[in-house]
Amino acid sequence: MTPVIRNFRPGDAPALRALFHAAVHCLTAAQYSLAQRNAWAPLVHDAVQWNARLEANQPFVAEVPAGTVVHIAGFSDLQASGYIDHFFVAPAHAGQGVARALMAYIHAQAALRSTERLWADVSLTAEPFFAKSGFVVEARQQVERHGVVLANARMAKVLLPGGAGVGQ
Repeated sequence: MTPVIRNFRPGDAPALRALFHAAVHCLTAAQYSLAQRNAWAPLVHDAVQWNARLEANQPFVAEVPAGTVVHIAGFSDLQASGYIDHFFVAPAHAGQGVARALMAYIHAQAALRSTERLWADVSLTAEPFFAKSGFVVEARQQVERHGVVLANARMAKVLLPGGAGVGQ
């Protein structure tokens, strides 16, 4: 089922935090240790800070219907600089086209905004998806979260006028 992408609403913050935590802990276990996942997405967090970050980033929320209920299946954002700060899919919806739908939405928004370049700090888990979406690794990074080092990649994609990716 194709997800519906909508804009962030202030009441979304707790559900997006739960999705973020689940995605990190369930989907990245093959690439990151438990200590790394706990540092990246600790169970205890500052809800005020999380809410403020989401209010600032204004993520896009992917929803899928499940009977009479709608589930949040993922979320992402696109900052004015072309930076993608968040890109997470709920474990229950992984591999079902949610990430593709979010990436397509990001590209559509980039075209509307005349964004020339998309870039993100991408987990080892998400790197193959971003590469398949036309992003290339610009740098390998070691980032610290709560005293624990995690590897990731700075990836970018140059866009043609209208938001289309180079090579697509």
